[in-house]
Amino acid sequence: MTARSATDRGKIPSGREEVAAAVLEAAADLFADRGPAATSIRDIAARSKVNHGLVFRHFGTKEQLVGAVLDHLGADLAGLLHFGASDEVVDRALDRQMRVWARTLLDGYSAEQLQTRFPNADEMIDHVRARHDNDASARLAVANAIALQLGWRLFAPMLRAATGIDELPEAELREAVLAELTRILEPH
Repeated sequence: MTARSATDRGKIPSGREEVAAAVLEAAADLFADRGPAATSIRDIAARSKVNHGLVFRHFGTKEQLVGAVLDHLGADLAGLLHFGASDEVVDRALDRQMRVWARTLLDGYSAEQLQTRFPNADEMIDHVRARHDNDASARLAVANAIALQLGWRLFAPMLRAATGIDELPEAELREAVLAELTRILEPH
């Protein structure tokens, strides 16, 4: 049984692994909804059904917890992709990760310094590197692809309204964004 399923059913997590998993999931959800600045350690402890002292014991400072959440979300998404999770499950995980990234940065945290591993970006770079003349070109293509996804995920309603594509069906928009991602990742 995972810590998340234990806490979802009301069970109080016990043991280091269950507590850590429950705290990471609770913090990820709260950071995605409110941002780290508006989320207290007590909020996270209450959501994860653990004593707030355990949050500090397992993760240290709030800044260290933010970094741990960012790493957790990256690893979780990489695992979903590796094990062939459904598009819907991957999409929800990617959406949560990007919302946490955005809120973390908007709250003034240095996400780029706090997150220690970027498995999905690394995998994308490895995947496109052979099609580019040099490493810098592959890395820039991946950065642009991530920026495009981040922009659409966070600002889709505003982008649709500003460009007059409010009525464009979601499936057509998704197809157009995927086509643009492919174009960005391929060398010119």
